[in-house]
Amino acid sequence: MLVLRYPDWAEPDTEPADPAAAAREFEPVVAIVEEFCPQVEVLRPGLVAIAARGPARYFGGEAALAARLAEAVSARETACQVGVADGLFAAGLAAQAGPAGVLVPPGESPEFLAGLPVGVLLSAGPTFAALDVPELADLLPRLGIRTLGEFAALPAAEAGSRFGALGLIAHRLARGLDPRPLAPQPPRLDLSVEHSFEPPADQSEPVVFAAKTLADQMHVRLAGRGLACVRVQVQVRCEDGQELSRLWRHDGLLSALAVAERVRWQLDGWRAGPGDQEEGIGSGGITLLRLIPDQLVRATGHQLSLWGDAVISDRVARAAIRVQAMLGHGAVTQPVLSGGRTPADRVLLAPFGDAAVPPRPADRPWPGQIPAPSPATVYQQPLACRVTDDSGRPVTVSGRAQTSAPPAWLSEGGRPARAVTGWAGPWPVTECWWDAARARRQARFQLVTADGSAWLAVLQDGQWLIEARYD
Repeated sequence: MLVLRYPDWAEPDTEPADPAAAAREFEPVVAIVEEFCPQVEVLRPGLVAIAARGPARYFGGEAALAARLAEAVSARETACQVGVADGLFAAGLAAQAGPAGVLVPPGESPEFLAGLPVGVLLSAGPTFAALDVPELADLLPRLGIRTLGEFAALPAAEAGSRFGALGLIAHRLARGLDPRPLAPQPPRLDLSVEHSFEPPADQSEPVVFAAKTLADQMHVRLAGRGLACVRVQVQVRCEDGQELSRLWRHDGLLSALAVAERVRWQLDGWRAGPGDQEEGIGSGGITLLRLIPDQLVRATGHQLSLWGDAVISDRVARAAIRVQAMLGHGAVTQPVLSGGRTPADRVLLAPFGDAAVPPRPADRPWPGQIPAPSPATVYQQPLACRVTDDSGRPVTVSGRAQTSAPPAWLSEGGRPARAVTGWAGPWPVTECWWDAARARRQARFQLVTADGSAWLAVLQDGQWLIEARYD
C-alpha cells in the first residue's frame, strides 16, 4: 500500500476549516495520482492511498514508483511525503517518518512498527477516523507497554477482552494488519444504489440529498446481510455522457451522513476541475448518481443509547438534509463550540453536516471569559440600555474597577426601568491593547431584575449594553 500525504493538511490534530474547499484544492493532486493508478482512495483532503503492487511492477519497483509520483505531484503542487508498506496504517506512518517518506520492504511492516511508541495510535486519526483511543494510548504506558512491538506481543484474545473493541483494532494495527478483516467473499448480489435526475441536476443540493437517501438504502441492504462498508465508490454520469468516479475510505464505517458529506466534497472538486485537465463536471448537469459499496467488512454492531437518542439524532439529520436540499447547504446550521471571551465569540454556526473547525480553539485558556453557566440568549447586536443608581445617576466604573454606586435600575429598549435586586461584578477586560484600531476596555456585570430576569451587561466607552440574557 502506498500513501501520499501533505504535511500541512494531514497532521493528526489538523482539520481543514472548510472541507469542501480543501477537497476542491486537493482534486488536482488526486488527478495526478490517478495517472499512476486508476484506483485511488481518498482518505480525506490531503491524504490518498493506492495499491502499490500493480503500478510498482509497471514503473520498475516501489522506490521508482514513489519517486516518480512524488516528482509529478511536487512539480505541480507543494512538496509531499510518500510512504509504502504492507498495510494502510504502516504506510501512513511511513509517510510521516521522514521529510520525503519511507519505503518499508515487503513483510517488514511489523518490524517497522515495533519500535514506535504506542502514542502513534492517535496519529491514525486522519486514516482511521473512528480510532479515537486517547485513553488507551495513555493507559498502555502506565501498564509498562510503551511500544507497538510490546503491545503486538500480547495475545489478541487478551487485548480484546482487556481493552475492548477499539483495543482489538489497535492490536491489529500494531501487528501490521488491517484494522478489520475483510468479508471472506464478496456478496453475489449487486448492493449498489443509484438515482436518476430528470431534468439533470445543475446544483449540488439535490444530488447531496439523493446521496443521503441512497446511503440509507445501501446501509439497509448491507445490514440485512451482516455487512458494513468502509469504502464507497461515488459514480456520476453527466448529461453529455461523461462518467466520473472516485473512491472514498473511512474506517469508522461510512454513515449515511458521512457518505452525503463526501459526495458534496467530491462534487465541489469535480465542478472546480483539476487545474488545466479536461476532466470535471461540465455545465450540462448530472443525470445519474450511483453509490457502490466497494469494500465490505463484517458488521460488529453498535450499542444504541439507553433512551433512543441515536434514533432521534437520525431523524434530526434526515430532516436537516431535506431542508438543505430545498433551501441550500447553508440554510440549516448547527452550533459549534468556539473559543473567545464574549458569549457571541463562544458559538460558531456551521452548515449542518460539515466538520467545522473553529478558528479559535475552545479548550485554550481565555482570561476574562464569562464563567459557567452560559447565557441562553445571546444578542447578535448588543442592546443599548441604562444602568443607574438610586439617585438616577448612571453607574460608572473607574480604572481600578471600582463602581461609582451599586446598580439599582435597569432600562432597555425604551421600556420602564426595572429594579435591580441582585448584581455581580465588575469583571474588567482589556483586549488588543497592542492594536489601537481594535483595542477596547470593558467591564461586565451580571444583573438580576425584580421580574426574575437575569442579564449580562457590559460598560464600554461610557455606554451600557446588554450582551445576553439568562433563562
